[in-house]
Amino acid sequence: MKKIILCFLVVTHLCCKNNSVNHSDHKHQSRKGEEVVSNRKEKLSPSKYAMTMIDGAHIHIDYSSPSVRGRIIYGGLLAYGDIWQSGAHNATWISTNKDLLINDNLLKAGKYGFFTIPNKEFWTLIFNKNWKQHSKDEYNQADDVFRFDVKPKISEEVMENLTYRIEKIANQQGTISLSWEKITISFPFFVPN
Repeated sequence: MKKIILCFLVVTHLCCKNNSVNHSDHKHQSRKGEEVVSNRKEKLSPSKYAMTMIDGAHIHIDYSSPSVRGRIIYGGLLAYGDIWQSGAHNATWISTNKDLLINDNLLKAGKYGFFTIPNKEFWTLIFNKNWKQHSKDEYNQADDVFRFDVKPKISEEVMENLTYRIEKIANQQGTISLSWEKITISFPFFVPN
C-alpha cells in the first residue's frame, strides 16, 4: 500500500511539474508564435529595392513587395479609383541625385513618395513631397509635385510579387516599371544636362 501511495505522489508531482513547465512553455510558444506571425507578415511583403545609374543619375526605388496569393488585386484588394501607396506597409519612395524629366515634368533631385490610382483604362501616377509615411494614411494631394496618366499593359501571365524595375534604354534615358498580378505600368524618363 505504501508503494502505491508513494508511486501516486511521485506521478502527481511529476504531472504537476510537467504541467507548470508546459504552461510556461505554452506562454513561450505563444510568444514565439507571435514572433513567427510578425515575421510571416514581414515575409509576405518583404522590403525590396530597385536602383540603377543612368548618365550620372543614381535612381533608387524602395518598396515592400506583396504577393498575389490567389487574390483578385485590381478591382478587389485595391479598389479602382482609390489612391495606393504602390506597395505594402510604408509608402514606396523614389530618390534621384539628379533632376529627371518625366512626362514633360521636371522632378528635381530629391526623395519622393510614389503613389498610384489604378483604373481599368488609365492609371494616375503621382510624385509626392511626403516620402516618409505609413501606407497612404498621411497622403495629401496638396503635397503632389506632379501627376500624370499612363495606360496599363495587361498580361496573361501572373506576376506573383510586386516588382519595380529601372532600365536604361539610352545614354540619358530609362524606364521605370511596376508589375504585379497581370498589370504592368511603365513610364520613360530623361536625364537632362
